Amino acid sequence: MSAIGATRGENVTATGVIELLENGRILTTPVLRAAVARLAPPMDTVAAYHFGWIDEAGRPADGDGGKAVRPALALLSAEAAGASAETGVPGAVAVELVHNFSLLHDDLMDGDEQRRHRDTVWKVHGPAQAILVGDALFALANELLLEQGTVDAGRATRRLTTATRKLIDGQAQDISFEHRERVTVQECLEMEGNKTGALLACASSIGAVLGGASESDADALEEYGYHLGLAFQAVDDLLGIWGDPAATGKQTWSDLRQRKKSLPVVAALAAGGSASERLGELLAADAKNPETGAFSEEEFAMRAALIEEAGGREWTSQEARRQYATAIAALDKMDMPEQIQRKLVGLADFVVVREK
Repeated sequence: MSAIGATRGENVTATGVIELLENGRILTTPVLRAAVARLAPPMDTVAAYHFGWIDEAGRPADGDGGKAVRPALALLSAEAAGASAETGVPGAVAVELVHNFSLLHDDLMDGDEQRRHRDTVWKVHGPAQAILVGDALFALANELLLEQGTVDAGRATRRLTTATRKLIDGQAQDISFEHRERVTVQECLEMEGNKTGALLACASSIGAVLGGASESDADALEEYGYHLGLAFQAVDDLLGIWGDPAATGKQTWSDLRQRKKSLPVVAALAAGGSASERLGELLAADAKNPETGAFSEEEFAMRAALIEEAGGREWTSQEARRQYATAIAALDKMDMPEQIQRKLVGLADFVVVREK
């Protein structure tokens, strides 16, 4: 993946992107903490644990809180519209709240026991708290935007709620795919566009909307974020099968264990050939015997090898490149300061080019 963005993003160094992310974290974290502090006990401490601010015993912790890509996109989008980065802070925090609402629920639904190298909330505090805190974060996101009391805040809230509905649609599609023998590549892309692309699209435009951008300019930024989300998810799907657990914080063959119909799997099934047919036979047998957790490590390794042999790994890698190129092209539809466009390209490089 290292060749992606080599020409358009070369003026923004890796150090420069890290500074963008850190600046976003500095501007948004105090507002995010203040929002979480509004929650009634014990939801406030459960949420603080999820964000990495405290450990299981309630002691202060130095969690990484994720890469802060969405806040950085929201702040940059405000600057793209000619406003200050600070203008985008409520939107940045609102998007982070929605993102983490989805993580809390997804971890529970997917049975994931680890996130960011720590036990997930449902594992530590129980399923009920994971559900309640997730719901509360979603409510906080809308509250935070609407209390700005402006027409632009209303526009921003509409985009956020639409993105959230699509995100939920995507999760529902993802779950339904687990019980089907076959899913088309187009269905998979639609699901991932909803589950990942919609919220990144919102993050990439919400600051601009708060800064008074026109609908057409906001739409251009949304298009950038949507296709960036699809590129990100394609890479994530690769990591879900072949990623290093030390880097991903998840088990080996994570997506195979959960029987996810991710892009490499779907592309491999659609490719035809002996490896594709064998993989299809195995997945058909799974539908009759859902106890995939009993499989050996050798079985998962064999399935990953079949996916690669059928071309699913290479197709997904190429799809990440296609979606990245579409995202970058969308930036040309909006008249913005050149240095802001370079930063958006640099952030796209950072999001998509992940070696682990």
